[in-house]
Amino acid sequence: MSVVWILVLHFGFVLAAVAGALALAARLMPAPAAPPAGEAEPGGARQRWSGRALEALLQLGMLARPSESQTKNLRARLAAAGYRHPAAAQLFQGVRIATAALLGAALGWAAMWQSAGAAPAVLATVCGAGFGLLLPERILEWMTRSRIGRIHRALPAALDLMVLSVEAGQSLDVALAETSRELRLIHPELSSEFAQALLEIRAGRQRPEVLAEMGRRTGSPEMKKLAVVLIDSDRFGTSLAPALRTHARYLRTRRRQAAQEAARKLSVKLIFPVFFLIMPAVFVVTLGPAVLAFLGAMQTFFAP
Repeated sequence: MSVVWILVLHFGFVLAAVAGALALAARLMPAPAAPPAGEAEPGGARQRWSGRALEALLQLGMLARPSESQTKNLRARLAAAGYRHPAAAQLFQGVRIATAALLGAALGWAAMWQSAGAAPAVLATVCGAGFGLLLPERILEWMTRSRIGRIHRALPAALDLMVLSVEAGQSLDVALAETSRELRLIHPELSSEFAQALLEIRAGRQRPEVLAEMGRRTGSPEMKKLAVVLIDSDRFGTSLAPALRTHARYLRTRRRQAAQEAARKLSVKLIFPVFFLIMPAVFVVTLGPAVLAFLGAMQTFFAP
């Protein structure tokens, strides 16, 4: 049997395994509820296919379920990125497996058509599968950092709203509710965190525990500091409005200092592109004609 047929059988087996896993997931998924007679299903076929794809990814994630400690860590990272659904961890694992399988198969087929050897195709398959496993992790980290940055930008305005509510005689719970409602359209990330904390308080959990959990859940150091300020004010009975106003002033000072620091670092960061990219072009433009004239004069001088 030739090498080409071996590669064809290998990638056929890979695609068959992926198709079999998706078919098994489709068979294991619960059947969707049928709409009432005479009523059109909202979303149509597109919504049905998206729901089936999500169910298939969820079943794939359940087939490759990590350990309890890894699942707990993954849930914390997903919550920091804004995904607090109970099935978010299994869905994320399914996305990792599907991405690894698709990228591995695609790079393997590309390597097979570019070269006749089996080793490059197998190497491309392994590299594509590894890259597919790591790509969702990097995207999740980027989404977490982006969400933390948006929360940091929203905190000063949120603290100003809380100060207005507290100075108007409202309690901390009402201030959280008002701030969450006002920021729902402008800063939905911080609004959802305040709403989640308020729901947990209304469900019967202790307020210091809920506030500390809010700081840990977001992964934001500024949210942890805000939680400490609120917990200390509630514990020691101090006035909350001056503490929130001072913390808002501190956050704006930190943002201004961070902007000034980034502006001062810019000149240092520009050294390398200026030295390696701009300066050679400047030397070519300025010294090029002189060098050519000098070489021409030397050739004329030393010519027989």
